[in-house]
Formats: sequence, structure tokens, C-alpha cells
Amino acid sequence: MSKKSQLNINFELDVNQVPEKISWESINEDQKTNNTAKASFLSFWDEKQLNTMSLDLWTKEMSVEEMSKFYFQQFMNMADSFEKATNEDQMALAIRDFAEFFGEKLGVIPKTGKFDGNGEGQA
Repeated sequence: MSKKSQLNINFELDVNQVPEKISWESINEDQKTNNTAKASFLSFWDEKQLNTMSLDLWTKEMSVEEMSKFYFQQFMNMADSFEKATNEDQMALAIRDFAEFFGEKLGVIPKTGKFDGNGEGQA
């Protein structure tokens, strides 16, 4: 027997179509969870057109610092997902390396010295 899950996402927009509120609920067979968010990245792969449809939205209240951390975490999540889906551990490491560079440069994570100097990185 297969299980079903449902995800409902609501965007409340202002007159200029800018999100003021993002909320979502997850419904499983025996559980319902309600949440709010300041940002959402949602992507679907179109197998016929062989491209990605993305819906990237954030509220007016999302600060630059929060957006930087959100992107950093998305890069790390992409590395994990890519490695899990493809077993391409070296490419996943490259994505994580970029994420760490991004995180350090924007102050999301502490500096390690790995990216000091001419931008080429250090071993």
C-alpha cells in the first residue's frame, strides 16, 4: 500500500505582487503541521522540456543576513542531495567548498583562512 503526503503553500502578496507572508502545511496520513517562512525555493524538473521551473520568493521582512544564511544552507543541501542522488562525491565536495567560500565571505560561518589571499584557495 502506498502512502500519500500533501504539501500546501500559501503566499499572501501585496498590491505589487511582493510576498508579505509565506505559510505552508504538510499533511500526512495521520499528521498535519502548519508553519510560516520568510523565504521559499521550490523547483520542479520538467522531463519533457528538460529544464527546471523554479519559484523563488521571499518576504519583505527577510533581512540580508537571513538571506545569506538561507543561500548558504541551500548550497549545502544541494551538495547533500546531489551526492545522494548521483554518488558524485567529488562534485558534492566542490559544491560544499563553494558554499564554505560563500559562507565565509558573507559572515555566515567563521573564517578558517582557507579562502584568504588571491581567491584561489589553499589546501
